[in-house]
Formats: sequence, structure tokens, C-alpha cells
Amino acid sequence: MQQHDSPHAVNRRTFLTRSLAAPAAIAAVTAAASRQAAAQSPPVSSPAPHAQGQLPKGKIGDLEISRLILGTNHITFFMHSRDLHYVNDLSRHYNTEEKIAETFAEAEANGVNAFMTHQDAKIAKIFRQHRDRGGKLKWIVAPWSDSEGRVADPPSYRRTLPQLVDSGVDALYVPGMITGQLVKQGKGALIGEMLGIIKGTGLPVGVACHELEVVQYCEKEKLPLDFYVKTFHHLKYPTAPKPDAMKTEYAEVPGYWCNNPAETAEFMKGVTKPWIAFKVMAAGAIKPREGFQHAYANGADFILAGMFDFQIAEDAQIARDTLAANKNRARPWRS
Repeated sequence: MQQHDSPHAVNRRTFLTRSLAAPAAIAAVTAAASRQAAAQSPPVSSPAPHAQGQLPKGKIGDLEISRLILGTNHITFFMHSRDLHYVNDLSRHYNTEEKIAETFAEAEANGVNAFMTHQDAKIAKIFRQHRDRGGKLKWIVAPWSDSEGRVADPPSYRRTLPQLVDSGVDALYVPGMITGQLVKQGKGALIGEMLGIIKGTGLPVGVACHELEVVQYCEKEKLPLDFYVKTFHHLKYPTAPKPDAMKTEYAEVPGYWCNNPAETAEFMKGVTKPWIAFKVMAAGAIKPREGFQHAYANGADFILAGMFDFQIAEDAQIARDTLAANKNRARPWRS
């Protein structure tokens, strides 16, 4: 969940004034709503009127995508909320199917032309409806589960990839929940097999991970991939863990998802594949302007960000500003 500065602070006098005016306002709003109900409502995927234009783009394989990509945890209800257990329920109540459709439209209207998600039947249905209404968002998917169970090995990839291709996905990647464990268990060769199966579809193929060790393994073995999806955020936010609290590569409590940002930035300098950075705001602990600056300045070619509909216009402008200020950097743009 992101933190955004609010320009609408309300003092006590303003609160009382607004409270006293509430009955009249409610009556006016009710009358207006009745009049509006008589008119035909626009489709939920109508572009936002305050859209600010296009975003710079790059390529993964032959697929051209915006350098800011819409993420998914806030609409699949797997948000990282540390010990705030109500957050996913709150998101579930806010992000109805109609609101998710509006989020897709808002993203596209503000120049975000790609959406990344794990395989999810409900989200796939809403996304296809968005495309049926004329939406052009690219769809980048990690196989994860289908009606027959978890998709986590070569046989299940052979089973499910034809369905995903028929659904209209534009790129595929092996998710980090799989790759990290396989490398740690000495089974990294299975990643190569799954990449080979994806390659057979003709679509761009990637590897996601939390652990830098996964990228290092893939580079060493020269696995056949087009892009990486790697966590990347600094550790200077107020609730960041102390060094002795980081026992693993990532943890929900204390909340961190990249325990070695300096080492990651240094290694990625020598990686020629495009890099999509995710968790750049440490799941809401870092403000977008700061998180985007850290990611773009230190080598990320793209940023994957979970954004509620009301955050997209601001975040897209932050991305434009940040990209304009970081044309020259230590890691060359790889896309």
C-alpha cells in the first residue's frame, strides 16, 4: 500500500463547517444522482478525463511496454501489510470487479500500457472484458495455478501454457515463489526447462525472484530468457529492519523484500537483459517519488507497481519526471 502526501488536510473549523453543511449537500447529491441515473452510464473502462499522456517505453523481446507497469497484489488481495491484518479485506471491499476494470482503464489512459499478474481466473475474466471494450493493455503473466492444481514444474507448464496463449497473454515469466526454491535446492535446471517450454510459444520469457542468487545462476548458466523481474528497494525507511534482523532474503515482519540493494545494483550493471524492478516502495513503506528514483537511478529498466486507481495519474507523472532526470546512469539502459 503506497503512502501519498494529501493536499486536503482538514482543520477543526473546516470540519465543523462541512458537517453543518452536510444535510443540504446530501439533498443536492441525491437529486443529482437521480437525474444521472436516467442517463446512460459510460462503460467502466472509459478513459480518465485527467490523463496526462504517454510514458517512455522499452522492449522485452519484441514486446514494447511502458517503463511503469501496473502490478497486481492489491487486486488479487495478496497485499503485503505486515501485521495489519485488515488491509487485504479493505482492498477486497474497495476493489470490486467494476473498480478493477476502472483501474485498468485509468492505467491505460495515463500511459501505462502493461499489466503483470500471476495466473488468476477472476482477474483474467475482468482483463478480457477490458480488452473486449477496446482496451489495449499488454498482459504479462506468471503461470501459477489452474483448475487442475498448482503450476510449478515442466509437466504443468506444458498443460497450462496453451490455455494462457489462447487467452491472449503477451509475455510469460517463471514466478519468484518457484525460482528461489529451485536454485536453493540445486534444481535450477528445472527453471531452464520451464523457460524452454515458454520459448516454444514464441512469446517473451522472463524469470522473477527475490534472491539475487537466482539472477546470478541464470546468468552463469546462460538460460534462455528475455527479461528479469527482481525486487529492489533501499533500506532507509523508518520501519526498515536492522541488519541483524534480516535472516532471509525477504520477510513480511519486519517488512523487507530486497536485503542487499547495493549488491543487487552492482551485479545488475553487468546484466544485459532488461530488468523489471518490483517492490520498489517496500510494499508502501517508501513513497513513490523516492522509490522510483532509487530504482531508475540504480539500473532498473522498468518498474512494476501496485497502484489503486486514484494513485495512477500521480505515479505516472512521477515516473515521467524521474525518467527525464535519469537519462544517464551507471547501468546503461538495456531496453
